[in-house]
Amino acid sequence: MRLSEHVYRTISSIAGPLLFVQGVFSAQIGEVVRVIAPDGRSMDAEVLEIEGDTVLIEVFGETRGLDIGNTSIAFSDSIRKIPLSPDIIGRIFSGAFLPADNMPMFVAEKWSAITGAAMNPAARARPEEFIETGFSVIDGLNTLVKGQKLPVFSCSGLPSRELVSGVLKNARLSAGSAEFVVVFAALGLSFHEYSYYMAVLEEMQTGFVAFINSADEPVMERLLAPRFALTTAEYLAFEMGMDVLVIITDMTNYCDALREISTAREELPGRRGYPGYMYSDLASLYERAGRIKGLKGSVTLLPVVTMPEDDITHPIPDLTGYITEGQVVLSRELHRLNIFPPVDVLPSLSRLMQKGIGKGRTREDHRRTANNLYKYYARGRDLRRLATIVGREGMPDKDIRLLDFAERFEQEFVGHGNSRRTIAETLDKGISLMQQFGLELT
Repeated sequence: MRLSEHVYRTISSIAGPLLFVQGVFSAQIGEVVRVIAPDGRSMDAEVLEIEGDTVLIEVFGETRGLDIGNTSIAFSDSIRKIPLSPDIIGRIFSGAFLPADNMPMFVAEKWSAITGAAMNPAARARPEEFIETGFSVIDGLNTLVKGQKLPVFSCSGLPSRELVSGVLKNARLSAGSAEFVVVFAALGLSFHEYSYYMAVLEEMQTGFVAFINSADEPVMERLLAPRFALTTAEYLAFEMGMDVLVIITDMTNYCDALREISTAREELPGRRGYPGYMYSDLASLYERAGRIKGLKGSVTLLPVVTMPEDDITHPIPDLTGYITEGQVVLSRELHRLNIFPPVDVLPSLSRLMQKGIGKGRTREDHRRTANNLYKYYARGRDLRRLATIVGREGMPDKDIRLLDFAERFEQEFVGHGNSRRTIAETLDKGISLMQQFGLELT
C-alpha cells in the first residue's frame, strides 16, 4: 500500500461499476481511488458523490466477481492529475491516458488536474484570426476562428469521420504558424473506426496529440478522455504559447455515457432520460475553449455531434447549440448526390465569422463574396420547389440560371472531395461560379 492511502473494507453494495463505501472518514469529489480485489487485481476508480460518511465511487473496469467483504478501497487523498510535457506532441494515448502507440511514457514536466481552471469572462480575448480547414464550405461561408466553439451536427451514416480526418490533416493557421497543434479525442469507437483513425494519425506523424477510447473500454474513460484532451490543450496553449484546435468525436457517445452513469446512480432523469445537469456538464467542457488577454496561445473547439434520429431538437445538439457559437450541419440529400463534404449551407452558421475575416486576415472581398454566394444559392434552393410544380420550361431565364447555379455551387464549391483548398482558391472559385452565370457581386 502507498503511505498516503487510506484503506477501507466497508463496501455496502455494488451496482454495476458503482461501489458504495460506508464509514469513510475523509474524501473529496473527484478523488482518485484504487479498488483492490481479493485476487490481487487493482483497478482505478473515482469518487462521484459523498453523503455523510457514505461515498459513491465509479470503477474504471469490470466489477464482476468482487467480494464485498474482502475487497479493499484505497483513497489517495488527491484528485486525478495527468502528466504534461512538450514531448506529448505526436503521441497517441488511450482513454485512460496510457500510451497506445507502442512508445514509452514521456517524462512529465508538471502534473495538472483534469478539471481545469474556470476562465474569467473578463479575461477572455476576442476571437480573431481564422483557422483554415481546407474545406471551402467552412472556410468561405462558416469560417472557424481562433478561440471559437463550432460544432459539427451529423446524422447516422453521414461521413463525419471523413470530414474529421480531413480537418485533422489539413487544418492550419492562415499565416502557416509552426506553433499550431491539433488535439484529437475519439470516444466510443468501434473496431473499424479505431483502425481508420489510427491509420490517419500514422499519416500525420507529428503536430497532434490523440486520445482514443474504444467502445469496449470502461464507460468512465469516455467521460475522462475529453478532459484529458482539454487539459493538454490548455497546457500547450496557455503555457507553451501554441494555437490548439481540439476535435472531439463523438459527443453523443459522451452524453450516452453520462446517461448510463446517471441511471446507475438512480438519479431522476431529464429529457429523453439524460441527466438534468447535462447542460452544465457540457458547458464545463465547451467553455474551456477561448483566448486569454495577454497570453499568446488559444484553444479552439470543434466537437462532432451525431443527432439521434436526425433530430436537431434532440437534447444533445439542442444544448450544444446553446453553448457554442454556431454549427456546421451535414445533409443526407447532398450525401446521396455523392457530394463531399455534404454540408448544408443554409442552416450552417459561424457566429464569429466576421471577427476572423477581411483585410489582413483572409481577403478584403471575403464578406462580400460570402454574402453573394449565400444570397444566390438560397434563391436557387427556393426556386427548386417552383420547378417541381411548373417545370423548368415554364420559368424565366433568370430563374433557370439561379437553378443551374445552385446545382453547380453544390457540386463544385461545397463538394470538392478530399482535395485541400486554400482560402484564396475558395474565394476565387466562388467568384468564378457567379461570373459564369452572369450574377453580379453586389
